[in-house]
Amino acid sequence: MAPTTTKVRERKRTPRKKKPEGQWKIDGREPLNDDERIKQADPAFAVRRRVIDVYSKQGFDSIAPEDIAPRFKWLGIYTQRRQDLGGEYTSKLENSELQDRYFMMRVRFDGGLASPEKLRAVGEISRDYARSTADFTDRQNIQLHWIEIENVPAIWEKLESVGLSTMMGCGDVPRVILGSPVAGVAAEEIIDGTPAIREIQEKYLHSGDFDNLPRKFKTAISGHARQDVTHEIQDISFVASVHPEHGPGFACFVGGGLSTNPMLSKSLGVWVPLEEVAEVWAGVAGIFRDYGFRRLRNRARLKFLVAQWGIEKFRQVLEDEYLHRKLIDGPDVGTHPGYRDHIGAYPQKDGKFYLGVKPTVGHTSGEQLIRIAEVAERFGVTRIRTTPEKELLFLDVEREDLTKLSAALDEVGLYAHPSEFRRGIISCTGLEFCKLAHVTTKARAIELVDELEERLGDLDVPLKISLNGCPNSCARTQVSDIGLKGQTVTDADGNRVEGFQVHLGGSMNLDPNFGRKLKGHKVIADELADYVTRVVGRFKEQRHEGEQFREWVVRADEEDIK
Repeated sequence: MAPTTTKVRERKRTPRKKKPEGQWKIDGREPLNDDERIKQADPAFAVRRRVIDVYSKQGFDSIAPEDIAPRFKWLGIYTQRRQDLGGEYTSKLENSELQDRYFMMRVRFDGGLASPEKLRAVGEISRDYARSTADFTDRQNIQLHWIEIENVPAIWEKLESVGLSTMMGCGDVPRVILGSPVAGVAAEEIIDGTPAIREIQEKYLHSGDFDNLPRKFKTAISGHARQDVTHEIQDISFVASVHPEHGPGFACFVGGGLSTNPMLSKSLGVWVPLEEVAEVWAGVAGIFRDYGFRRLRNRARLKFLVAQWGIEKFRQVLEDEYLHRKLIDGPDVGTHPGYRDHIGAYPQKDGKFYLGVKPTVGHTSGEQLIRIAEVAERFGVTRIRTTPEKELLFLDVEREDLTKLSAALDEVGLYAHPSEFRRGIISCTGLEFCKLAHVTTKARAIELVDELEERLGDLDVPLKISLNGCPNSCARTQVSDIGLKGQTVTDADGNRVEGFQVHLGGSMNLDPNFGRKLKGHKVIADELADYVTRVVGRFKEQRHEGEQFREWVVRADEEDIK
């Protein structure tokens, strides 16, 4: 009997068509989500006129929803959280339901450039219009709260009278440009990046070319040997690089960022002279504008494009399509391993000194800002700087005035000799004002420092502690020695309460990494001080001579860090 044969037809599978990412140069400019539609429907900065002419006169209820979110962000303002809604509502309610009738306002200090006049103006605004709230941020800005729309034009007028602005404080634009707070004055500076920051501001920020990016675009420029601008977590950064033939210039890094998908920036492998930094910046910003992903907001950061393309392709596109020339290959730039902040007194190039002081977690008040301005003027200080570590620096201090100035600032609540706990702690805004937060952070951070100082005294090595109200990592959770990510947790009695997920041993300046996430380990907020005290106490007991906390974490038994 002949064998039976069965013919099997092979079906050709049609590959599923890949969804467009919303890349303008590839997919066109058709909006793929509501944010992109709103941004194209009306220029975001057009809303400034409506604030002045309509909303400030007719009140909160007159504001169009699409102006509140997202267009107001371009003006540096957005609604704060309702005070009667706890963290348990964060993931349950829409933004419009969580928002209050008051606003947060972000005042830009590009490069951290401040003065007694500027701080006094912000202090008076805080006192008169913001219930005396004021916070230094890790972006060198000052944030105010409880702002009412009726008062915004008067606030803008006062800020502009001293050369300050809230424009582009938020939104899908180039945010404030971080700069070394001691640019041009520090004795150990390699190159002064101030001219590049100024050129970017004057030539590009208000050109209209970068008013509609896929999302925010963060920049940092520092020629200081200490790499004092957190360059590893910026969209684009320039740090000092000495070329064996061309001398001092800058290395360029792209694609850094934290949040729920943390990535460290990657070096382009180039050396950029000072006079070309602004042009390279504009080229990278142009790539982000034209090729950045716009369909999904959670993928609309430059780091995702860099990860998809790879650094070699990114550099090639930059050179071929935007600069139309090759960049100079540069030497590897090592990571500065020590302190990057500027706490204490340091020599300037001119023989004078600068003094760095720290307000706990950057928290201050309007009256305190006014007193700071008065102290500065008493000692003849005309140049003040904010920093990415939430410090204040007083420049051009005579040697004989250092001790007296330090004592005067200590009375105002600014510490030139803080404990390592006070020096290294950082927190985000948290549940008090933020619509994304699950837990209270700032008040808890202040209490935590007091507890640690009382129970453990001090340390002789740096200790970075960060408290973040949500997974977005505004307080740099993944790159801190002790990173605490806020979330709602279940206590022993089954109650849903505020708590934290723990990251340990993260770093930017010593073997950069995202640390050790303790799987399944969560700390109830009320037990936070006991937990941190226990872990740091074990470190003090077990550490080897000269060992850093993050080094101990790598070898510590899991029970010792729980």
